[in-house]
Amino acid sequence: MVRELIGKKLKKMRLKNDMTIEILAHKSQVSSNMISRIERGLTTPSVEILMKLAGAFGMSISYFVEEAEKGSTVVYTRAGEGEPIFFFQDKHQIISLTQGLRDPGFTVFYDTIEPGCDSGEGNMVHVGEEFALVVQGSLDLIIEEHCYHLQPGDSVCFKANLPHRWVNTSSGQTRVLWVVSPAPDVAQQHA
Repeated sequence: MVRELIGKKLKKMRLKNDMTIEILAHKSQVSSNMISRIERGLTTPSVEILMKLAGAFGMSISYFVEEAEKGSTVVYTRAGEGEPIFFFQDKHQIISLTQGLRDPGFTVFYDTIEPGCDSGEGNMVHVGEEFALVVQGSLDLIIEEHCYHLQPGDSVCFKANLPHRWVNTSSGQTRVLWVVSPAPDVAQQHA
């Protein structure tokens, strides 16, 4: 849990400062491979590495450690203020509404999908369960080759190990509230 929180904080700070992993590696003298592993929550960095990374941002090591120690038991998100976690060419944007929750068993995403955008070639398959509620627009959610045409207010709940994919069938933006359990590593995948 600690390594995932440190990784999320590092990635957030790097993106906030418009840095690539390579630029941060040069600035901090920490290898790009190590930075990538930290951001993905695959390794817990040493104090020395954390000091180098914090120094690259002109910050104290406590920025990473305090957040990792605490995590939050309540996450309050005002409209439009969720944590952006995924963008794809101005066509698809996912906002996390549960980012920062300590030891989450689920994650909630608010997904904004532009006209014609889809989940890509092939199906997604992963562990757990998913719930999708269309808030605006329309979405075809194909689960095991059965198409569910969702309009505002429609929802679907399913086992995520069933092959699934989606496409925005609206002439405008479609907004979907996704609940995914267990909480996925948001750096790796999305609903």
